[in-house]
Amino acid sequence: MPENHRYVTTHAQGWAVQKPHAVRVSSIHATQQEAQRRAKQIVAHLGGGEVRIQGRNGRWRETDTVLNGHGPQRT
Repeated sequence: MPENHRYVTTHAQGWAVQKPHAVRVSSIHATQQEAQRRAKQIVAHLGGGEVRIQGRNGRWRETDTVLNGHGPQRT
């Protein structure tokens, strides 16, 4: 399976969904929860992968594995 990872990171306008090593963000959201939901949708649509979630302090706080068309399985 190709690596279809997305990061949920802090952003000046709220929370961003971003592909690893990308310069631009995929989307910007008002809340972290909205950004998580969108990141999981993107990854599921691409065939599954991982969503890493950054806390307000900038440290990674959670990683979810998303299967193709299924909900996340927390690791």
